[in-house]
Amino acid sequence: MEMEMEFLRKLPTPSELKEEFPVSPQIVAVKTERDDEIRAIFEGKEDKLILVIGPCSADNEEAVIDYITRLRRVQEKVEDKIFIIPRIYTNKPRTIGVGYKGMLHQPDPEKEADMLKGIIAIRQLHKRAVEETGFTCADEMLYPENHRYLSDLLSYVAVGARSVENQQHRLTASGIGIPAGMKNPTGGDIAVMMNSIIAAQNGHTFLYRGWEVKTQGNPYTHAILRGYVDKFGRNIPNYHYEDLQNLLEHYEDANASGSTPLANPAVIVDTNHSNSGKQFEEQIRISKDVLHSCKVSSDIRRLVKGLMIESYLEDGSQKVGEHCYGKSITDPCLGWQKTEKLIYELAELW
Repeated sequence: MEMEMEFLRKLPTPSELKEEFPVSPQIVAVKTERDDEIRAIFEGKEDKLILVIGPCSADNEEAVIDYITRLRRVQEKVEDKIFIIPRIYTNKPRTIGVGYKGMLHQPDPEKEADMLKGIIAIRQLHKRAVEETGFTCADEMLYPENHRYLSDLLSYVAVGARSVENQQHRLTASGIGIPAGMKNPTGGDIAVMMNSIIAAQNGHTFLYRGWEVKTQGNPYTHAILRGYVDKFGRNIPNYHYEDLQNLLEHYEDANASGSTPLANPAVIVDTNHSNSGKQFEEQIRISKDVLHSCKVSSDIRRLVKGLMIESYLEDGSQKVGEHCYGKSITDPCLGWQKTEKLIYELAELW
């Protein structure tokens, strides 16, 4: 029996899309410089706090560019302490598979899915971000085979809580050449996340986009703590001092037992999701709590490389079609005024 799958059209390959929408020498130079600085932070050669910050999902090009243009002005005032990597998340995981799946699927959230328009829209948005603000950004690696549509523009990727056990995500992360954050799974098993980091730090030969490919391993693969949901459906945070200490011990155990030590032990703490119970304003308190733990322990300070914060122009969230400019249509986000104040406070605390 034939597969019950309708093949709509062949999409351009990443190399074809890159030829049609090429990056300028200016973009190449900006990305090279920023990638070098991010690596230096992960290696402990530079002591700055990374903020992976921005909307839960990038749903509107103008609002996203407006948001990160404001971020650029703030970045200039705190550049000795903080390194900002804006979140431009163009593909959105859905727990039960329904709802808005991000700009990749629906460049217009109120229209039908159109993947051709989507891959063009996400490339144009990430290009515009670098050209207009000098920021190379972060995206989620929801589909490993799509990474190359943006690989010459991104400076950071996150592998989500639902993807972290997946072999293809782990192997692809081993060959992307930029930091890859591995989230703890939704059930909270830290060992699963550590296995993912170990896998991605090692080299592999595997099947990718119809090719046999070989990777060298990614020494900048690291942990993201995002909280978890227990068997009773309760949100359990994992950003506290004890959790960071526990993660440090997991890294030490992995290095003691592994044949090849893990490079650059690191964590970025996701201040939303199950850490905040999706109470977006809690991100302010959680961010400061993590920085307090860094003050108490120099080991934790070395481990913590940054924070992940969901933030947009307006507080909260809205339904698709409500048309409030700069307000999230997925998870609730921290609005601009609170965000700006928080960034200045974090710079003081770091």
